[in-house]
Amino acid sequence: MLDQEFKRIGTRLHRDGLVAANFGNMSVRAGDGFYITRTGSYLDDPGSPVFVPLHGDVPPEASSEYRVHRQIYRRTRHTAIVHAHPAYAVGASLVYDEIIPRDSEGEMFCPMIPVVQGKPGSDEIARNVSEGLCLSQVVIVSGHGTFAGGKTLDEAYILTSLTEHSCRVLWLVGDMQAHQ
Repeated sequence: MLDQEFKRIGTRLHRDGLVAANFGNMSVRAGDGFYITRTGSYLDDPGSPVFVPLHGDVPPEASSEYRVHRQIYRRTRHTAIVHAHPAYAVGASLVYDEIIPRDSEGEMFCPMIPVVQGKPGSDEIARNVSEGLCLSQVVIVSGHGTFAGGKTLDEAYILTSLTEHSCRVLWLVGDMQAHQ
């Protein structure tokens, strides 16, 4: 069942251009840990997720971003996380310290999207993303991608899509070019 849910959301992310190749990962909270996509897996065909405990050893087949997911689950109430690499959001993260959407949906659901720093797979990114997700449901790691937290993978997917839409609108109205 969880395999099918990961594949369904991964297929949407891929189809919508929010991830490419084997970029990105997803997880769902379960008891004293979480299930996460496998390292190097394609999100539109992720295979069986790997269980990672909140404390202790991590299976080697778990995504390299397990540190971020683990820290988010330790510090927030989110029960599902989607990490994607949407191009406009990544571009906006190179220009802004925070994203203030100008479109109505963005203003309503994510009025401020923090941009944080950190090297992929590091403790620094885990700390910065989890802190950002205490303030907002979506965070963009500068030059890297989005982390969205929600109650379900669907909710995290919608927030990822919304973030990309808001960043695309900023580009279309010329805000990013003017800000440089």
